[in-house]
Amino acid sequence: MPTNKQKRWSQRVTQESNALDLEQGVFSKDDPRSIARSLKRSANRSKRRKADPFRSAMSMLTFYINRAGKTLTKSRRKRLEAAKKELRDLYGKPKQKPG
Repeated sequence: MPTNKQKRWSQRVTQESNALDLEQGVFSKDDPRSIARSLKRSANRSKRRKADPFRSAMSMLTFYINRAGKTLTKSRRKRLEAAKKELRDLYGKPKQKPG
């Protein structure tokens, strides 16, 4: 049976990521654009990331969504998915094709 410490590795990654220093509470913000701007700021400032800023920011957002899984409410998941679109806009990336 996993211990509490083993269960919380994903929380530790989010808080102490070697790639990005995230603003506290970034994923609980109400505005998708605010989430995206905060992730962009963190990615652009980071000197420890291995990928380009866009990929680092998008990876952290996707990681959070995937790890939260079924515990995310529909409204929160929708907000975080909207933040992905905002992040693409902020970096001037093409919109993702539906489907």
